[in-house]
Amino acid sequence: MSKPYTFHSDAGHGWMEVSLMELIKLGIANQISSFSYKKGMNVYLEEDDDAAKFLNAKKKIGEEVEIVEVYKADSPIRSYQSYT
Repeated sequence: MSKPYTFHSDAGHGWMEVSLMELIKLGIANQISSFSYKKGMNVYLEEDDDAAKFLNAKKKIGEEVEIVEVYKADSPIRSYQSYT
């Protein structure tokens, strides 16, 4: 059974929304770049590198991922705090 994750995109980029707690549990929270964003306890993993790290970590533990895509021409994610 797969768990759904939202993939947000705008005209120029995309981000996968995951919880900070899940990144911690997967042991990759310290491997996420400042090109990703966070708001509250959610992290928006940039599509080029950080989302791939997440997907590889999920695959490594045998968990499937379902991706639900959401498009907004002007995504508010760009205004969120950079992940550090």
